[in-house]
Amino acid sequence: MNHTIRKNTLLGATAIVTAIAFSTPALAQDASGSDDAEFLGTLTLGESKREVQADTATPVTVIDQEEIDDRQASTVAELIDSVPGVSLVNGSTPVGSGINIRGFGANGTYGTDQKVAIQIDGASVGSEELYRVGTQLFTDPYLYKSVEVIRGTVGSFEYGSGIIGGVVRLETIDASDLTGGEPGFALRQTLGGATNMDGFNSSTTLAIQPTENFEVLANYSWREQHNQEDGHDRVIENSEFELPSYLVKARYSAGDHSVTASYTNTETTERDKPYDSFGTTGGSFGNVDRDTTSETIALKYNYNPLTNDLINLDVIYSYANQEIDQTCIVGSGPFGCFATVDADHQYETSKLTVKNSAFIEAGVLTHDIRAGLEYILKERLDASSAPGGEDNRYAFFVVDNIEFGGGWSFTPALRFETSEVEGVLDDGSNASYDNDALMGGASLRYEFDNGIALFGSYAYTESLPILDDLENETYMTQPEIGETVEIGGSYDRIGVFGRDDSLSIKANFYRTDLEDNTSYSGVDSVELSGLELEGSYARRDGTYVDVNANIIDGEQTNTTGTKSDWRNLTADSMRVTLGKRFSPLADLSTEFVAAADDEINDRPGYVTVNLRATITPQEGVLEGTSFRFGIENALDMNYMPALATRTAAGRNIKFTVSKSF
Repeated sequence: MNHTIRKNTLLGATAIVTAIAFSTPALAQDASGSDDAEFLGTLTLGESKREVQADTATPVTVIDQEEIDDRQASTVAELIDSVPGVSLVNGSTPVGSGINIRGFGANGTYGTDQKVAIQIDGASVGSEELYRVGTQLFTDPYLYKSVEVIRGTVGSFEYGSGIIGGVVRLETIDASDLTGGEPGFALRQTLGGATNMDGFNSSTTLAIQPTENFEVLANYSWREQHNQEDGHDRVIENSEFELPSYLVKARYSAGDHSVTASYTNTETTERDKPYDSFGTTGGSFGNVDRDTTSETIALKYNYNPLTNDLINLDVIYSYANQEIDQTCIVGSGPFGCFATVDADHQYETSKLTVKNSAFIEAGVLTHDIRAGLEYILKERLDASSAPGGEDNRYAFFVVDNIEFGGGWSFTPALRFETSEVEGVLDDGSNASYDNDALMGGASLRYEFDNGIALFGSYAYTESLPILDDLENETYMTQPEIGETVEIGGSYDRIGVFGRDDSLSIKANFYRTDLEDNTSYSGVDSVELSGLELEGSYARRDGTYVDVNANIIDGEQTNTTGTKSDWRNLTADSMRVTLGKRFSPLADLSTEFVAAADDEINDRPGYVTVNLRATITPQEGVLEGTSFRFGIENALDMNYMPALATRTAAGRNIKFTVSKSF
């Protein structure tokens, strides 16, 4: 009963705060009551921190370069935790952390459950169910100019199978982002620091564009911090790191053709650290010396003739490699150095994708069709508790966005994928399993003339067996099945409370069922339902409000037939940002984050406050320089988020200065 009351209370509070937040700025006119405020230079009408994607039924959020810079995140995971439905496992460190979307993804035992896909420039990255030391995303935010988060299954069929939580897509920076697309040379240097504890970061980006059709970029970033302290000034063990990363990228175009190549590399060295990277002590596993390397290669060819709407062809080859070399520290654990702790790991994913986008007009119908073929090869080094072998996959996908008169749009999608998994069993014999699946879904959206839109979708996907389960014949012939139904609405309009304001709201309710589970021990099926809310309001005078909220509930049916709360259930949460842009010179904002009680782990709810300021001089000797100040957890609250295995960091003052030459 109390659980239901808290759910309803937070839902009501979300609606009230949203209404207040959206209504209050509308009253903030000048003293004369006029809407004719002074025009603030080139300020874009309706500009807030983040644009709500109100023009699509897909639950998707895009974080652009400006927000990446302003958040001063230490990890990409820390960057996207502001997206509704996204929760972190120890997100402030690159090792022993992970991303959870809608209750799926990382948890405190495995770095991933294969239900959240992550791509860098199209390369599929991350390990499989690597016990206690897995990580989904091991990289640095400085390497990227945008991050797209697709929640749920309906928008995922272009990117993989078995995706129930969602997709995280990262795009690396280009030289033309610094040169403005004009021939020349550009250099950007960023230096930053943090008070909790002695955090430091540096990023150097060199862009060279000899001609309009050729550009080259190189970036080197360094990030470090010591063990942080929580809100009670206690040391958070196993939270220190040193993280060098670099990116090399080039692009050449000739007429309708272009070729782009990128390479990213991130690595870290740990000495005498817990084998259980999610924990804070060695515990029963003891400590290890560990070197972790993550690298990606992406080579893309594009042919896009301007005179032919039927052809926009991409041929993409990508390679992702994650290596974890570790050596047990003798005497650090009560059971000695057993094989699992002393094992090295390597995951390699090679992928070739050929896809085409075509725009077709047929009477009142218009089709935006994306169709493609993929070959995916996963290779894994054999190790204790992590069977090695190969996973060969072929896939075909098609997504058709159909628009027809009267505001209707319909988007069906299909994906067919085959899998052949083979490797050597513990007894020395060979094993091979073949599986295939036809998956798909569709969304329907109707937009009224007044800016209101209603939409709904259904999606079906299958998680084909993976190398981790090679020793279990039942699991290797039993794909997991996920079904998701979503309904929602959006409102997007300019001139709501006055002629110069803009308002965007998007609400999405979903219901997800996972059956024939093989990823979670002792669980047969999972049922989840949730509500996600995104909103933004902005005025020409620079005032803006961003709101997002996530309310989720779910239960698992155990193999014994009993039911209980879903073990990876995240806490209900709401985030409100109030800000003001003072021309292009300054942007000040306050972010409030509230989370309800975590009843699964018996942790109390919390409210934290984050303060941010960006100063960008427009003339004089400081032109081209940006100063960013931030205070995270300004109230120095002591708390542990749902799914986390460590307490959160206490107050952390961050400062970054960036200069473009």
